[in-house]
Amino acid sequence: MQTVCHLSSLVYEQAEKYGKKVCFTYQKWGSSVWEQLTWKEVAETVKTLSNSMLNIGIEVQENVGIFSQNSVEYIFTDLAAWGIRAVTVPFYATSSEEQIRFMIEDAQIRYVFVGEQEQYDKTLAVMPLCNTLQKIIVYDRRVKINPQLAMYLDDFLKLGKNSPKQEELDELIRLASYDDLSNILYTSGTTGDSKGVILTHGQFAAAMKANDAVLEFDEKKDRIMSFLPITHIFERGWMYLSLTEGCEVIVNTNPKLIQQSMREQHPTCMAAVPRFWEKVYIGVINKIENSSPMQQKLMRDALKVGKEHNVDYVLKGKRPPVLLHLKYKFYEKTLFSLVKKQIGLENANYFPTAGSFVSDQVAEFIHSLGIFMMVGYGLTESFATVSCMRRRDPITIGSVGRLVPGLQVKFGENDEVLLKGPTITKGYYKREALNAETFTEDGFFRTGDSGYMKDGELYLKERLKELFKTSNGKYIAPQMIESKLLVDKYIEQISIIADDRKFVSALIVPAFEMLRKYADDNYIPYMTNEDLCRNEKIADMIYERLDTLQQGLASYERVKKFVLLPEPFSMEKGELTSTLKIKRRALLKNYKEQIDRMYE
Repeated sequence: MQTVCHLSSLVYEQAEKYGKKVCFTYQKWGSSVWEQLTWKEVAETVKTLSNSMLNIGIEVQENVGIFSQNSVEYIFTDLAAWGIRAVTVPFYATSSEEQIRFMIEDAQIRYVFVGEQEQYDKTLAVMPLCNTLQKIIVYDRRVKINPQLAMYLDDFLKLGKNSPKQEELDELIRLASYDDLSNILYTSGTTGDSKGVILTHGQFAAAMKANDAVLEFDEKKDRIMSFLPITHIFERGWMYLSLTEGCEVIVNTNPKLIQQSMREQHPTCMAAVPRFWEKVYIGVINKIENSSPMQQKLMRDALKVGKEHNVDYVLKGKRPPVLLHLKYKFYEKTLFSLVKKQIGLENANYFPTAGSFVSDQVAEFIHSLGIFMMVGYGLTESFATVSCMRRRDPITIGSVGRLVPGLQVKFGENDEVLLKGPTITKGYYKREALNAETFTEDGFFRTGDSGYMKDGELYLKERLKELFKTSNGKYIAPQMIESKLLVDKYIEQISIIADDRKFVSALIVPAFEMLRKYADDNYIPYMTNEDLCRNEKIADMIYERLDTLQQGLASYERVKKFVLLPEPFSMEKGELTSTLKIKRRALLKNYKEQIDRMYE
């Protein structure tokens, strides 16, 4: 049951209600052992941390930086700062020195809390360049620090031992306002400079209320895996919603170990991006292709039954025929339960998915298995959820669901989605000129996404800024094409090229593990990734697979030529944002020679 209160007092009210109930399951830094913290223990730590913050003079609505991967200490810092009415400014754990320097200076940050050695080293490197930065507080005790400029969180907590500032803390919580800023979230900037999105406690409260009306949590059974970066609004909103509902949160610190964490902890719910499910799809399909003919036939029949039962009937609010239902129940208890057990999702409940286009093929597959992949749409500026699929309403694969309560939507020029409501940001931090451009005269926020409504469901077409126009005058939606092609097991990354070009081409980073196996099975000689990328037989195989995947596209939307790249797109080369979204301008610059060659 949701606790509706200001976030400054959330942890204390939940501790009163749940006491010794588990709040967090987590791993200490560098450990593989899972440990647990009760609500009472969490509240005590947060209270001590708030006292420590007051002891060093952090002021009301002062901006405090957090530069870390997911951890319980990260969440403690959020909660403790909100308790003293401070504002947290999260940085992505993979942010560059240039990015964190900009954010520290823009938000005038004096204190930054960091996770591991990498984040400490980057913060230390920019410290002489940032006039405001005074101290670095480090979560991981293994980090080598300069004690003149940094201290460990363990030692920082000693400043708040025995609650020397408790009266002041109690008064600040009493005075907490829904107009207070809670966060400044800097966007990762795919099309321009990073900008800080202002989020208030009022937006938090409105978002929690709206999502509670949509979701049905079971505080006794639901165990929520926190996997995406808490810095991202999707995970941030989802995780704090879970805490307001009194659910146990499993904190996954190392994203590379998420599949192992799922198998060990068996979460019932988890927010994910489409690429996560694409990899699940690729993995299962690959196992089917490598099984015996009889097993292949059985699994394909199971998926056919699952699609008919779940997608054609259940999602549309219809009762499946008795014979179909019995067949599905048989496969659910045998094949589907085995697949779900292998990925740690045998207790699956809700799995919100957003962040980019979801392939219909992948969505149908996941629903066929009996996993409720809850596709939605949102932005940092809307405090995550704008719309999402709901179990109690008819669902159409391809939509992004129905609007959450409290939001108004209308469509502007080029079908741009325009939003107004209590979850929408008041604007960008210290960017008055941009704020004037971002809102319509009647107060609607311009999302930059084009879309339409049909039968109460929202459908997205494309990011307006990312629509490509070929030299023949045809408009191309690159994300839609990329989502269709990323389901191929031989493709790890892809970027569509089309703007001002006479046809569509692509930069493709292959899934090299799968590609090497293909080369070995087909006696194709190679020594390096470059050899694989240059091989004509490999290129022919990829082209044939692309041809199959593109059958539903118009001829002018189809990839006519491509280049296979021996190295992945990376943040180090400026090709990806902190949330792993493609920076197309950087790719056009870095691979100009290869792109030009395709159009010779």
